[in-house]
Amino acid sequence: MPETIKLTTPLSDQDVEKLRIGDKVSLNGVIYTGRDAAHKRLFDLLDQGESLPIDIKGQIIYYVGPSPAKPGQAIGSAGPTTSYRMDTYSPKLMSVGLKGMIGKGNRGQEVIDAMVKYKAVYFAAVGGAGSLIAKAIKKSEIVAYEDLGPEAIRKLEVEDFPVIVVNDTRGEDLYQKGVEQYRRE
Repeated sequence: MPETIKLTTPLSDQDVEKLRIGDKVSLNGVIYTGRDAAHKRLFDLLDQGESLPIDIKGQIIYYVGPSPAKPGQAIGSAGPTTSYRMDTYSPKLMSVGLKGMIGKGNRGQEVIDAMVKYKAVYFAAVGGAGSLIAKAIKKSEIVAYEDLGPEAIRKLEVEDFPVIVVNDTRGEDLYQKGVEQYRRE
């Protein structure tokens, strides 16, 4: 069984270049949340030549709209959302330093090509395990776009946040490789 790779944000080019599809990774440090509406706002700011409300250099964005926290918890259920809805915006964010994205489902070829060009990776979090994932989130605070409610950008402090590398800096795709392997067997 492969060993879990521990990474602490912010990530460097060297951190992401050593990752391969299928690697199990345990994330520590700060990650940010963001879904469709927040991504559009970030994209528009960059298009207008303005600065972003967060520094995404070396950072990871988790595609999640968490449920409200119960008393004594940092966050409610925090399962991943479908990633392709962010495909339009992701290459531009990688071009200014984003190193990782977390979600579920496939990414488009333009996003995979941008991961190769800008040295970034796409991680999958297990869908349907939002309550379990939330246990790795130690602190949550809204840092931008509070008007978006659950889709506001949050700064999360995480410990041993479990993810799997789906797309790496070489353009490999775990989902495609899995299908190819299944066809051979």
